[in-house]
Amino acid sequence: MSEQIPSLLSDRNRSNRIKLRTLILLRWVAVVGQLTAILVSLRFYDLKLELGFCLLTVGISVIANLIAIFIFPENKRLSETENRMTVLFDLLQLSVLLYLTGGLHNPFAILVIAPVIVSATSMSLRSTVLLGALAVVIISALAKYHLVLQTNNGTILRLPDVFVFGNWVALIIALVFVSVYSRRITDEIHAMSDALAATQMALSREQKLTDLGGVVAAAAHELGTPLATIKLTSAELMDELEDRQDLLEDAQLIHQQADRCRDILRSMGRAGKDDLHMRQAPLTTMISDAADPHRGRGKQIYIEEHPQFEEQSHPPSILRLPEFIHGMRNLIQNAVDFAETTVWIEVSWTEQQITVLIVDDGEGFPPQLIGRIGDPFMPRRRSDKPLDKRPAYEGMGLGLFIAKTLLERTGAELNFANGSNPFLSVADANHGHGAIVEVTWPRSKLDATVSGNRIPQGQNMPIEV
Repeated sequence: MSEQIPSLLSDRNRSNRIKLRTLILLRWVAVVGQLTAILVSLRFYDLKLELGFCLLTVGISVIANLIAIFIFPENKRLSETENRMTVLFDLLQLSVLLYLTGGLHNPFAILVIAPVIVSATSMSLRSTVLLGALAVVIISALAKYHLVLQTNNGTILRLPDVFVFGNWVALIIALVFVSVYSRRITDEIHAMSDALAATQMALSREQKLTDLGGVVAAAAHELGTPLATIKLTSAELMDELEDRQDLLEDAQLIHQQADRCRDILRSMGRAGKDDLHMRQAPLTTMISDAADPHRGRGKQIYIEEHPQFEEQSHPPSILRLPEFIHGMRNLIQNAVDFAETTVWIEVSWTEQQITVLIVDDGEGFPPQLIGRIGDPFMPRRRSDKPLDKRPAYEGMGLGLFIAKTLLERTGAELNFANGSNPFLSVADANHGHGAIVEVTWPRSKLDATVSGNRIPQGQNMPIEV
């Protein structure tokens, strides 16, 4: 799955291009607002404006919109360069209009930050920095160079210099803050979207593997009786061949059972079988299955059972959920990746909850990142080991995010911490600290014997496709 992530990111970059129609609509809203402001200032406030130049500036936006509507198709998505040029045009058009209407003495100067926000949410960092720097230059220029606002009777509308300076500072701060804020939020949304897509891919893959395991188990279950009959009959034939009696009857029996095997295989090949017995398994067995792929990587994995009440000393039977298997497998993989020699898994249960504790003897989680563990594309844990000794680990935090997301879908609560290994002696525990992951479920979420989770018994049914 890891090799599919780069293509996932590149697809995101292509699919997040803004439609030209969206920017055209926003420009129409700006045109209506600009014309309304001009007409209101003339009608109600008796301002003396360079009306011809103002209408010409607004008219340029109208012409640009009409050209875009008639030349380009409705579903056109802008490339990075096209988007940058479109937003740059809007920024310059607004700047000229502000120059004609008082510069920073005009309260609508705050709208200069709007094009930069569009860039921060939809374009690259380079384009955002470029437009932001240009906006700062324009704001600074408008503070000094502009046509004064005055009424028809000659009254000049001018703010005190200290207020103009305050507006300049406020606009610069707002520009930087809003741009950084918008950029950060957009990046987090994109990262979460990519990680959720990767999680869905992982869950789909695990679901297919689970279904395949059910088919294989069903095959073994369904073919057990006819194959045993064939084996028994073959043994009888070997005995009977000594005097060559009753060969026809036994041969017919073999033929019938072979036909039965063929029919079963044909049925499974079309749709598969849903083996009801494979929908649940003991808790420790499920943990062991999740750990099996990592047992051959040079690290020791120990699984301990610690029932918290004597009435049920055997581990509970839980639902065989793909989210559980894949999530636990990712947590165990992370522990094995960073362990020095050993990973301990403690499985405990009470009447109310089920707990799985995963401990490794590695360096542990970076303390400054513990609060962020489970975020997608987080920096990897500290480790002195070269990358080639930690195969199949990207260091992007995606594995832990997938594990956390999938397990929380099963009702789990995850806690991450560092601490001494509780399974070591006091003397040995002082030599190192490792990472601890605690996963806790309400028993009603996993226990297959609870009424809401109870697996029905009966004939295995074909899987619906």
